[in-house]
Amino acid sequence: MVQLVGSLRKELADSLSSCRVLVVGAGGIGCELLKNLVLTGFKNIEVIDLDTIDVSNLNRQFLFQKKHVGKSKAQVAKESALQFCPTANITAYHDSIMNPDYNVEFFRNFMLVMNALDNRAARNHVNRMCLAADIPLIESGTAGYLGQVTVIKKGLTECYECQPKPSQKTFPGCTIRNTPSEPIHCIVWAKYLFNQLFGEEDADQEVSPDTADPEAAWNPEEAAARATASEKDGDIKRVSTKEWARSTGYDSIKLFNKLFKDDIMYLLTMDKLWKKRKAPLPLDWQQLENHARPQEDSPGSGLKDQQVLGIWGYCKLFQHSVETLRSQLEQKGDGAELVWDKDDPPAMDFVTAAANLRMHIFSMNMKSRFDIKSMAGNIIPAIATTNAVIAGLIVLEGLKILSGELESCRSIFLNKCPNLRKKLLVPCVLDPPSANCYVCASKPEVTVKLNVHKSMVVFLQDKILKERFGMVAPDVQIEDGKGTILISSEEGETEANNSKFLSDFGIRNGSRLQADDFLQDYTLLINVLHTEDLEKDVEFEVVGDAPDKAPPPPSNQEETNSITNGNKDSAQPSTSSKGQNKQQECVHETVLCGGKEKKNQFKKILVLARLWFCSSLKLTCALDQIYNTWIRPL
Repeated sequence: MVQLVGSLRKELADSLSSCRVLVVGAGGIGCELLKNLVLTGFKNIEVIDLDTIDVSNLNRQFLFQKKHVGKSKAQVAKESALQFCPTANITAYHDSIMNPDYNVEFFRNFMLVMNALDNRAARNHVNRMCLAADIPLIESGTAGYLGQVTVIKKGLTECYECQPKPSQKTFPGCTIRNTPSEPIHCIVWAKYLFNQLFGEEDADQEVSPDTADPEAAWNPEEAAARATASEKDGDIKRVSTKEWARSTGYDSIKLFNKLFKDDIMYLLTMDKLWKKRKAPLPLDWQQLENHARPQEDSPGSGLKDQQVLGIWGYCKLFQHSVETLRSQLEQKGDGAELVWDKDDPPAMDFVTAAANLRMHIFSMNMKSRFDIKSMAGNIIPAIATTNAVIAGLIVLEGLKILSGELESCRSIFLNKCPNLRKKLLVPCVLDPPSANCYVCASKPEVTVKLNVHKSMVVFLQDKILKERFGMVAPDVQIEDGKGTILISSEEGETEANNSKFLSDFGIRNGSRLQADDFLQDYTLLINVLHTEDLEKDVEFEVVGDAPDKAPPPPSNQEETNSITNGNKDSAQPSTSSKGQNKQQECVHETVLCGGKEKKNQFKKILVLARLWFCSSLKLTCALDQIYNTWIRPL
């Protein structure tokens, strides 16, 4: 007779009380997950999160209260979870999981790792650390009403990076406010600014510098001190951006200098943010006006929406749009609010100007009005119930792993609408590792197309190795028979190489580079393909079988064209774009097949037949057998 402890078998209950698990992230999913773990019987839990609690978190991250604002999420989550189970042993780290202290040996201390992250860089890193440590990882993510959970195990399943991902549409609040690195960050900031000045104010859409940025203060007490205001229980009151703007009479020049000069100069005082980033450059209206050239303010040739103006042109566009929007507010009367609409010219002009000015400040190439309009989508709200469902599914998959039933684990998709079988939760069989994955393959290798005469060593390090391939501290050696060290992770060793071009080191078409990241226990071979024919604004391309970019998302889902708010908790479904429009249990392998290269027509027809007949269990099983026997090996 099976012995039960509560609803669990005694063997499993004993396993829960003795095993060590790591929870990465203590935001929307992380709070729900931590509560679920202690109530299920997990006793030894370690949780890590680099963020501090913001006012906007309080409506859905229920382990936090008003008095906790400005404090470490991980530490407060620990204290709150212990109230559910005082006998649990929880260790909290207010830190980044990408800190070198959390190396492969650290990960080997755990039987299971559970991700509750909100950004791709950290997901990539944890994926590689779990592969190196050979520890099962449960990956998860949410976006509005959509959610996803999947299990990753070295050698048995796809890793997080096996399949291409759609462009990330969720951004942490401190990235939007303090350290934008992509044009989309500036566009989201500009949309937030529109609402703060002319629309409905929202604490989630604050645009002022984030004084509690965890990167600017690694010490929890220091982070809390930066966040405190006049009230003892935390920074629960912010100066209203709209009220300040009204007090100036919506003076466009005062607004400009506050947003693009004073706030940027304040950001520069957070010197820790700029140790490994290029510091922003403040703009001053008077200086720009004195040095403005007439052609910067005049339209060029071509379609108006596809032109990129000079910096003074965007200054004037900002001034004109502010004056127009102020006039619209006055016509509507006291207490009126405007609603941003991409088809409203003044609103679109404002976002275009503000976004481009911020791009210039943070050393990005400015975009045309047409490009910005196409990138500025609707904002998906963070949904507390979605986080709760996904956190529950994470625990269920964890119980399977600890029971030794890895073969019964599934990728589970939470849909907004029921599928053809009237299910919101769609389980799918886990796929084996991709032979072409540049992370979990036996010998990861990629081909990079670039111009060796124009690409500098620092570009290879920052844009290709760190940003594109997710390395943290790469060491690069040229396979030239001499073992020439091009990049070293040791500070100061190869900094003199940074401003040199790749061709200066004899790198040419056909050269091979070996990139090692010892923190991640990861080695990548890079084949260099020299070209002088890259498209405009394209600095390099990854060619061959390595995943480069995700296929376009389905057009019938509103969410796929949207941007999730940056609240450190709602990251879009994370394993790949194939899960965004799940309507049937058997679609998983079908979409997978459609995304791989070199598939013949026969294969496509059989997969479509499998999809068409998936409502019939017998036909599905028959097609599964054909697929697994003859098609998958192709």
